[in-house]
Amino acid sequence: MTNEEIIKKIRTTEKGEQLAQENRFVLEVAVAARKPEIADAVEKKFGVHVLKVRTVTVKGGQKYIRGTRRVVKEAPYKKAIVTVKPGERIEQV
Repeated sequence: MTNEEIIKKIRTTEKGEQLAQENRFVLEVAVAARKPEIADAVEKKFGVHVLKVRTVTVKGGQKYIRGTRRVVKEAPYKKAIVTVKPGERIEQV
């Protein structure tokens, strides 16, 4: 997989902003990506030194469409919490 296939986007949430102050950044990555692949992709794409990678697979749920009788299934995705070297940051590209 290439870096663009592994790293889908940076997740910007309130909790993510708090983690960014501790040099930890939340990314949405490919479901099949492993920790060493994620670390290499982040280092190459953003030019930072990765110290630690933690991952969690978020289960997709059901979403009810208001005003209709439809239920839409949301796809599962994988989050990676990447710890970088102090003083370095991952910026939205």
